[in-house]
Amino acid sequence: MSLPEIKKLGFGLMRLPRQGDSIDVEQVKRMVDIFLSKGFTYFDTAWAYPGSEDAIRQALVERHPRAAFQLATKNAAWINCQSRDDAIAQFETSLRQTGAGYFDFYLLHNLGEMRTAFFERFDLWNFVRQKKEEGRIKHIGFSFHSTAEELNAILDQHPEAEFVQLQINYADWESPAIQSRRCYEVARAHGKPIIIMEPVKGGLLANPPASVAEVLRQANASASLPSWAIRFAASLEGVFTVLSGMSNLAQMEDNVAYMEHFQALSAQERATVDQARQVLEGLPVIPCTSCDYCAKVCPQEIGISGSFAALNILNLYGDAKAAKHQEEWLVDRHARKRASECVQCGACEEVCPQHIAIREELAKAAAALGSIG
Repeated sequence: MSLPEIKKLGFGLMRLPRQGDSIDVEQVKRMVDIFLSKGFTYFDTAWAYPGSEDAIRQALVERHPRAAFQLATKNAAWINCQSRDDAIAQFETSLRQTGAGYFDFYLLHNLGEMRTAFFERFDLWNFVRQKKEEGRIKHIGFSFHSTAEELNAILDQHPEAEFVQLQINYADWESPAIQSRRCYEVARAHGKPIIIMEPVKGGLLANPPASVAEVLRQANASASLPSWAIRFAASLEGVFTVLSGMSNLAQMEDNVAYMEHFQALSAQERATVDQARQVLEGLPVIPCTSCDYCAKVCPQEIGISGSFAALNILNLYGDAKAAKHQEEWLVDRHARKRASECVQCGACEEVCPQHIAIREELAKAAAALGSIG
């Protein structure tokens, strides 16, 4: 079964707007309605995104005809699963939380490194094939964070995967750690449609350093900074859709404005993006996307992503007050411990999709942020 033809913007549901400690479902409803009204239909959630599946049931599934959209969710067999029963229970939980009846796209979540083995050990590939035969899944695939060599091995072993979801953005295109270009080329060689995640690198490319923003604004002062990142990703051959983790109405309105009648980057625009990447590659920044997989395994409950966000602000902008505010908001107010509490166990580094030397960077954060009065 081939994938359906859809517009090249998907609504990523990992970073939904919040009201206090809860997802702002009313704002999500307005975002969903705008998205659908512009002809976009692809929604991406996951069992591992707290509250997301429940929110999209309320905002989408209970308010719009089931045939009017495609819903994707994911199975994270490597999170707190001791048995196959634990792993496959995530599927039924996702069905219950979304109320969707079936999933248009079901992904094995975050394959790569030690995580891949869980899906083999629990025989999840046969499980999703069975659910596809039953009609409860229409298309099966996986998301991936690791090397091009490992991606090639997985696709060799599992040709039944109908698509792959890859982290691709202009900042990581030539990254030796993320390997965006190399993974893209492997997927293309296997003939797999590609869903792109992190096109704005967890929001970092929506507000890049001033020197990077200047390159883009000189080329087109009226184009939003995120538009460069999303259009770069959507312009690649073989891309099925590009997920944008929109967190408020303003982001939704901006995204649909330039993607409703999508135009691929021109040769001149592609040269501008290449120039922006070169400038970015020369700046010191921790490439954290705040996915918080590290937080799930940290025995000390360190606010790792919050500490990195604070240190990046300090390093890129030299704004000590803003950096300290970021640490207080993202670490202290979320009941996490500061970087100085790290015991250097290394559990975080085993699950980090960005392959960050987390222990080393936490030590830097502790020293830099601790010196601010």
